[in-house]
Amino acid sequence: MATFPPYPTYPSGPAGPGGPVGGARRPAHWWQRKWVRYGALITLLTLSGLVILALVREQTGTEGFLVGLGLAVLPVPLLIAAFRWLDRVAPGPWRNLLFSFAWGACAAALIAIVANSFATRWIATATADPTSADTLGATVIAPVVEETAKAAAILLIFLFRRRDFTGIVDGVVIAGVTATGFAFTENILYLGTAFGTDQLSGDSGLASVTAATFFVRVIMSPFAHPLFTVLTGIGFGIAALSADRHHVRRVLLPLSGLLLAMGMHALWNGSSAFGEFGFFAVYAAFMVPAFGLLTWLVIWTRQRELRTVRDELPAYAVAGWLTPPEPYVLGNMKARRLAREYAGHHFGRDAARSVAEYEAYATSLAFLRHRGRQGRANADFVVRERELLFELWHRREIARPSLAYAARATAPVPMPMPMPPAAWPGHGHGNGYGYGNGNGGGYGGYVPMYGAVHGSGGGPAATHPAYNPYQS
Repeated sequence: MATFPPYPTYPSGPAGPGGPVGGARRPAHWWQRKWVRYGALITLLTLSGLVILALVREQTGTEGFLVGLGLAVLPVPLLIAAFRWLDRVAPGPWRNLLFSFAWGACAAALIAIVANSFATRWIATATADPTSADTLGATVIAPVVEETAKAAAILLIFLFRRRDFTGIVDGVVIAGVTATGFAFTENILYLGTAFGTDQLSGDSGLASVTAATFFVRVIMSPFAHPLFTVLTGIGFGIAALSADRHHVRRVLLPLSGLLLAMGMHALWNGSSAFGEFGFFAVYAAFMVPAFGLLTWLVIWTRQRELRTVRDELPAYAVAGWLTPPEPYVLGNMKARRLAREYAGHHFGRDAARSVAEYEAYATSLAFLRHRGRQGRANADFVVRERELLFELWHRREIARPSLAYAARATAPVPMPMPMPPAAWPGHGHGNGYGYGNGNGGGYGGYVPMYGAVHGSGGGPAATHPAYNPYQS
């Protein structure tokens, strides 16, 4: 188990997150450099996008491609906005979402088209039964190939952007955005092909194949692919909540989620084999309830995250890193929004951005402490905690007035203006416990992860590692 030393003292100079922690680092090999990895990834996604563009255009024609593109893009902003709304408590960086969408739309779609076509043709040749090959390809091959291809994006972020992947909500958001990109490309293909069919048959309007395809894929079930892949994301999210030493659990949980995603995908694709109304029966009996259940789960998880923020941050207020009202404000979405609006109105757009960053770093700090208290922290707990405190400390002058305003505006009872740290009760030198004076007054005595301290004036308490109940 990782060992948790006491709170660090105030940052005393420019040596912050990038400063030396454990001695000089070894120079990285050329293939380990960040720009090399990013360049290779961008090249891969670009080539995949160009190839998938050519394949889809070849099957639909230029006119069909443009029509399919115009219709397929309609649900994308709504789905992205919905997943971004779910991620508002601790929003992940946009680069992760851009990568997820690009992987789904380009790499995963290309893998699916090539693998599904090859497998279906091989089965048709081996069995001499093209109809059965198409059915088998749709109900067995496609779910396995497509869900595995989409899961690769979640796995890459889980492995290489681990700090951004902390729980169920992160898994849901990354999986949902990846599947949204995949569905976007797939809808272009289906809608473009339907438009080409209507051009040959002369059908138009509501009786056309294009209208029927649009109704089923864009109106009725825009959430189908995200719903399947979200099951994989939940598996990765639960694995992210497990300690690093639980190797078996961290492998089995994502695999279980992936198998569930494949099963639901197969049920959805095979619904047409259940009779004339098989599609509607599966839609009503499985898809809608599953969508409602997963929506409830994610919203409940988001509320739980807010409770974690309110429960964990008071310890940092006790130590002097935060003002007393901040844990309440940072654990309330309305108060957080008011703080950003206040900063933007009175201090400008850059100030609003700084307040948003302050809120994000404080939330990450609360999650980090929560994992530490439950014995699930990684070995870099101390380094990461100091990085987050450093980021908060350098934004405090801009963020604190806005957070104080939000506290007064949303508090259930009127709150006084917060006192500056120098005027807080218990501030100064003494022999009390925690962040307090010689009488143990003020905020002394509540630093649950750490032991008794001697307060000293001028900054947050520097504690002694005399007692740590979370060491093993």
